[in-house]
Amino acid sequence: MNAKRDQTRQHAPRSGGRAVARESAAVDSTRQHGATQEHEAQQYGTQGSAALAPEARPPDQPKAGRGVPWLKVAPPVPVSVPRAPFVALLLLVVVGGVLGILLVNTKINENAFQLRNLEQEQSALDRQEQDLKQRIANYESPNNLAAQARRLGLVPAESPAFIRLPDGRLIGVPQPAGGEPSITSEDQQAAGR
Repeated sequence: MNAKRDQTRQHAPRSGGRAVARESAAVDSTRQHGATQEHEAQQYGTQGSAALAPEARPPDQPKAGRGVPWLKVAPPVPVSVPRAPFVALLLLVVVGGVLGILLVNTKINENAFQLRNLEQEQSALDRQEQDLKQRIANYESPNNLAAQARRLGLVPAESPAFIRLPDGRLIGVPQPAGGEPSITSEDQQAAGR
C-alpha cells in the first residue's frame, strides 16, 4: 500500500504542498481507524455487523463458566397443518352459501307468487267495489226514488211545507196530497192484510 501511496504523491499536482498534506492526513486517519477496528476485533472477537452474531466456537466446546453446551442456529421446523379439517370447513362454507342462496331465491319466488295472487284479488275487489258504487248510484237517482215511493203508495205533494230545525218554525202551508196511489202499492197493501 505504501508503494501505491508513493505513486499517488508523485503524480499529484503541486499546489504549495497543501494537497499532499491533506492526502497524507486522510491516509493516516484511515490507517488509525483500521488499526482501532483490528484492535477491537482482537479484544472482543467481533468486527462490524458481526458484533451481534455469537462467537464462532466448535459445537463440542462448552461456553466458558456456565457449563452450557454450544447451541447452533437451526432452520425453523416446518409447520404441518392438517388439511382435512380445512377442506371440510371450506366445503361446509361453500355448501352453506349455496343452500343460503337457494333458500333466498325460493323465498323471493314464493313472495312473487303471493304478490301476483294478491294483485289479482285486489283487481277483483276493485271491480266489485265499482259495481257496488254503480248500484248505489242507481238506487239514489231521482227517477228510481220516485218509482220506489209510488210502489210504497206515496203520491207527490203539490205545495210542500218545511220545518226549520233550530226553532221548529213551519215554512209554507202543509196540505194533503191529492193523487191516486199506484196499482202496485194497492197490491202490496192487499198482500199485507
